[in-house]
Amino acid sequence: MYTWILSFLISLTLTENHYSGGTTTNFSTSNKAFSLPLNGLSGTTLRHHSIGNSFFNKNWITAPASATSRDGLGPLYNARSCSACHLNDGKGYLKSPLHKRAGTVIKLQNNKHRGDPTYGVQFSEFSINGTNPEINYSLKSQPLSPFRRLLSIEIDDLYYGALDSNTHFSIRLAPPVFGLGLLQAIDEEDILSHADPGDLDQDGISGRPNLVWNHVTQQKQIGRFGFKASQPDLRHQTADAFNHDMGLTSSLFPEENFTPTQRKAWSSIHLDPVDVSDQVLERVTTYLQTLSPPARRNANDPTVLEGERIFHRIGCAQCHIPQFTTSEVTDIPLLSNQVIHPYTDLLLHDMGPGLADGFTPSQAEGSEWRTPPLWGIGLQLVVSNHNHFLHDGRARNIREAILWHGGEARSSKLKYEQLSHEEYILLHKFLESL
Repeated sequence: MYTWILSFLISLTLTENHYSGGTTTNFSTSNKAFSLPLNGLSGTTLRHHSIGNSFFNKNWITAPASATSRDGLGPLYNARSCSACHLNDGKGYLKSPLHKRAGTVIKLQNNKHRGDPTYGVQFSEFSINGTNPEINYSLKSQPLSPFRRLLSIEIDDLYYGALDSNTHFSIRLAPPVFGLGLLQAIDEEDILSHADPGDLDQDGISGRPNLVWNHVTQQKQIGRFGFKASQPDLRHQTADAFNHDMGLTSSLFPEENFTPTQRKAWSSIHLDPVDVSDQVLERVTTYLQTLSPPARRNANDPTVLEGERIFHRIGCAQCHIPQFTTSEVTDIPLLSNQVIHPYTDLLLHDMGPGLADGFTPSQAEGSEWRTPPLWGIGLQLVVSNHNHFLHDGRARNIREAILWHGGEARSSKLKYEQLSHEEYILLHKFLESL
């Protein structure tokens, strides 16, 4: 009773700006700030959240096993659990001697817009007994300036032969997974209202949706999840991660994550027709759908409010849209009609050649990226114990991430560089409040 009264009294002192996830917002500032269920979640959905949490955190094992609900790992994989990459439901670590199972993956694509003929669409660093992993590699950092660096891959071993000469890489750092149910609940029309693919208003911003295939409805729809908005909903995103990161098949993605070339190298490997049941997939999806975003801190501080005005003045809010209202969600009504502050438009934007990786999932171009939500970035160091940003973690802090902005964001980046020292401090106070 005392805890409830204290929370109620605190909430009365806060403005709406604190409520990043509407009434579902949590007020933790600990390393569990990304791991709490939606505020107000109860009943059957809370039980399903807890079951999904169990499957998200516990290790999967090799089949056949007595624990049939958790077997089927591999034969190739990068992690044995979801949380191995999304520690505390936050960002993963960059691969290093200290963090070998970290949350870093290497995507592959060749000139035919497919994966490598031998290695598929993603390298796997680990494998079950009786097989070899695909690769042994390390990441190398190349300084470009005091505030910019590039990351590259140094390959020590390729266990199934050479890569195709047209195959290229893209390093990806596992993103945080909170607040995803609220992003899924944004109406498509609200997302499209911010799209301007032809830049008709001539403001230099031409965001556009990525139209991707939905395997359930058998039609294209707006992509919302993934660095290039390549998945239409959380169920697809979850099943895709099971498949490519852990070698786990499901009804959505029933094909194993290895190629025919690799299969020939294995003598006898047990393969179940489907590793992740529809029920388990739904529970993990529900877990991700019901993780709460943390509240803003110091939102009424005059210096933070001035930093927010600078954020708008230099054009950041043109892509990092501050506010949406969610639509009706029948299966989880708590997600409905929430005024949220994610700071994203969920659209693709050309970020210039500096960030281009050449990858083109669905309708995305090689230099296009989905605007990442900014909610929670002020707590990333607390939750994940690092401040690496951008798709590959090359940025070591928020400043470096901004300095990599190009393309449609170049004008805002130049205005950022022209800020006075006082304005710079104010802007970063605002960003760190999110």
